[in-house]
Parts: sequence; C-alpha cells; structure tokens
Amino acid sequence: METIKLVYPVEGGDLIEAGEASSKMKLTLKKLGLPPDIIRRASICMYEGEINMVIHADGGQAEVEVGLDEITIRMEDHGPGIPDVNKAMEEGFSTAGDTARDLGFGAGMGLPNIKRYSDKMNIETTVGQGTVVTVKIKI
Repeated sequence: METIKLVYPVEGGDLIEAGEASSKMKLTLKKLGLPPDIIRRASICMYEGEINMVIHADGGQAEVEVGLDEITIRMEDHGPGIPDVNKAMEEGFSTAGDTARDLGFGAGMGLPNIKRYSDKMNIETTVGQGTVVTVKIKI
C-alpha cells in the first residue's frame, strides 16, 4: 500500500461542528481495513487535537498520512501558542472558557489523551504564533 495523505481543515470556535474532521478520518481508516484498535487510537488523538484547535486556536488544519506500518497525524494552528507545555500536559489543567465548559468541553484531558493513545507525540509551539502537534501510531 502506498502512503495515503488526507487533509482536513478545522474551523475555529464552532463547537457544534467540532469533531467533523476526526469522524471523516475514522471512516476513511475503516474503509482502508485498519484494525479497530488502531482506528480508535487514531480517532481519539485526532478528536482531541481538533477540539483543541476549535477551542483555543480559532481552527487550523490536520494532515494525516497513512503508511504501511504507521499513521502520522500533524495538527497545526495559528493560535496563541502554549505558554507552559508541561502544565498543559497535566490532566485536568485547562484554559478553556466558560462557553466550552458549559458544552462539556475543556476538561483538560486533550493533550494527556493524545499522549496516552499515540506511540509518539511531539509539540512545537511558539507563543503568539501557534502550535503543531504531531503524533505517530504504529499499525
């Protein structure tokens, strides 16, 4: 199988439509016949990153590469950046506003869940410029 590349724009601020990109990716991975556990892990990582882009960064873009032995998900935004990555990795820490929290988002589990369900996670962030989260999941 050759590498398959997928690109999903993520709209910022629209919590009603949040999760659309991860749902589309999940359907594609199912059509490719990937194992259910791999699909679940990739979908969780993508969803958590997508929600972060919607809540914190006014959107961004997710690029997914499905190779023979690995899925790479690269989520890039042009938001405010993460001032303290170590703090952001703590379960329960959140800077989400009241609107997101009132809708059940912003529990502070996004980045910890991405780390938990990926085989490798990398965060590149610059305050005032944005964040790139890249995850790899072995197939």
